[in-house]
Amino acid sequence: MEEEGALVLYSGGQDSATCLAWALERYGHVETIGFDYGQRHRIELDCRTDLVSRLRAQFPAWSEKLGEDHVVRLDALGQISQTALTSDMEFRLAEDGLPNSFVPGRNLIFLAFAAALAYRRGLKRIVTGVCETDYSGYPDCRDDTIKAMQVALSLGLDRRLVLETPLMWRDKAQTWALAQELGGEALVELIRLRSHSCYVGDRTLEHVWGHGCGACPACELRSAGWEKWRSRPHLTTEP
Repeated sequence: MEEEGALVLYSGGQDSATCLAWALERYGHVETIGFDYGQRHRIELDCRTDLVSRLRAQFPAWSEKLGEDHVVRLDALGQISQTALTSDMEFRLAEDGLPNSFVPGRNLIFLAFAAALAYRRGLKRIVTGVCETDYSGYPDCRDDTIKAMQVALSLGLDRRLVLETPLMWRDKAQTWALAQELGGEALVELIRLRSHSCYVGDRTLEHVWGHGCGACPACELRSAGWEKWRSRPHLTTEP
């Protein structure tokens, strides 16, 4: 475990919750940041608070290292985005080949705000759950983008920042396996029942993999990952 601190981009979803546990296992002090940008699935903001509260109660060793949570309002992002994540529209591929759930610049903006906060809080590591193994094709989730952003932020702030991406080369099945490795079945159950990934924001339906509409791209990825992991109990967590 390293004594230095980290800031985790924590939305309340499966990936970011797993990244939070990953950071708590490694660093002596961990803070979290979330964003309210007018997302269609805004219920994730309520889930993130509930999940952290339960994480503190169930994992006392992690609770001691879990610091302040920060929520930043980015209403302007929702106002300039005509996407399936910020508007009530059907999920489909756009003319440019990207899914219409892609919010242009979202992760770049998130990382810039996270870096500004990390600078003020004296945190040198920023942890984000972006991934280009099991994902919807968003260009701001790709490894090259994150590496370039790390350079830009470090130069722009005149302070070396490290962008950690523990899920970059892991698929959803390996993400479930990683959660079990980090916190056992207790953490898996916490993430399964209390995290929220569904783009529609539906928590009325419960599936073996958690709550969600079961049909949106996020639910399909989460469901497929759960089935793959459960069918291969010795699946490696290594990317």
